[in-house]
Amino acid sequence: MRKWFICLFLIFSFSYTSQVHAFSKQVIQRGAVGDDVIELQARLQYLGFYRGKIDGVFGWRTYWALRNFQYKFKLPVDGLAGETTKKKLVRASKYYKSFVHNNLRKGNTFTHYGGVPLSKQVKVRQTKAKNQTTAKKTTNTRSNSKQTAVKRVKAAAVNVPNGFSQNDIQLMANAVHGEARGEPYIGQVAVAAVILNRINSPSFPNTVAGVIFEPGAFTAVADGQIWLTPNETSRKAVLDALNGWDPSGGALYYFNPNTATNGWIWSRPQIKRIGRHIFCK
Repeated sequence: MRKWFICLFLIFSFSYTSQVHAFSKQVIQRGAVGDDVIELQARLQYLGFYRGKIDGVFGWRTYWALRNFQYKFKLPVDGLAGETTKKKLVRASKYYKSFVHNNLRKGNTFTHYGGVPLSKQVKVRQTKAKNQTTAKKTTNTRSNSKQTAVKRVKAAAVNVPNGFSQNDIQLMANAVHGEARGEPYIGQVAVAAVILNRINSPSFPNTVAGVIFEPGAFTAVADGQIWLTPNETSRKAVLDALNGWDPSGGALYYFNPNTATNGWIWSRPQIKRIGRHIFCK
């Protein structure tokens, strides 16, 4: 009887200890700040969904990463970290609280990605410092090789404009795929351009996520097709739009005349037709 009681006590104690370090009871949502958000970002980063800075501020990057996690784990996709979502995060990830908070206090740049032991992360920082010292002593041949490699990296990054994150690009690709797959390529670029035109317009939200998730703005959000996996064509169309190509002619709206049921959209000044879509101001 005594052994049975001790076993129960140990199980309860272990369970309680695990819960102490796994969030508070509050629902975490966009705009929240503090330790819960730090843990949320760290766990999402551990799983590879969040690649932003762990700063304890629940912004759009955290919101999008959380929605991706919810979609991947077949949870209700609402961008809210409630009880069910937090439990799934705790089961699926690890959170080294002291490691994260110590590095935040010191102002260190660090990663919390899964599969990388903490000791190895420290060694990575030390190795980088040694490499910087060694690099000064390298031969001209190695120096030239390094410069060539840097040029290649820069060339590969030219097509991703400043001010837009990888999450922004991914979200836009999802929207283009959900709204315009099957359309000619120029039509897919035009849809991406409409999103950017709205961001630049004072009549709409000024972020990618704000525009796309504005209530009633996009059919793909309403019917769930926003969560279909986009193809490479959709991503390429987004990059072309981000780099300045606007086949829509500055449009803020578009619609399919064969399926449009809102009479208001017909009142908008039309610019052109591309594929099945009419683009308008």
